[in-house]
Amino acid sequence: MLLGLGACDMIQQQMGIEDPAAKAAKIDAEGKAVGGACRQSGRAIEDCYSIYAWLPKAPIYDGWRDMDAYMRDNKLETVEPQLPPVGAPGTRKKVATAEESAAAKTSKKPGEKR
Repeated sequence: MLLGLGACDMIQQQMGIEDPAAKAAKIDAEGKAVGGACRQSGRAIEDCYSIYAWLPKAPIYDGWRDMDAYMRDNKLETVEPQLPPVGAPGTRKKVATAEESAAAKTSKKPGEKR
């Protein structure tokens, strides 16, 4: 009987079925990390909510609040983000075709002489 129950975990892993408790803990940890990073980069909590809309708000707030307290206690300055925010999972950037990129290169700007 124990062998049969132990095999259930192996089968779930091979099928890609994730334990709901482990998934919730992972999402919670990601939300806290994102919230802390948003605060460190100087983003408002509302901006963080809208950028990372696929994550729950409560862990984002917890991470933001914890980082805010840490930064105040240690008198740390914000770190300006160097890259634009990442898109939500499942969204893709439009990839320019060869024709579109060639057209962009050959088009001239207003007032530009050739």
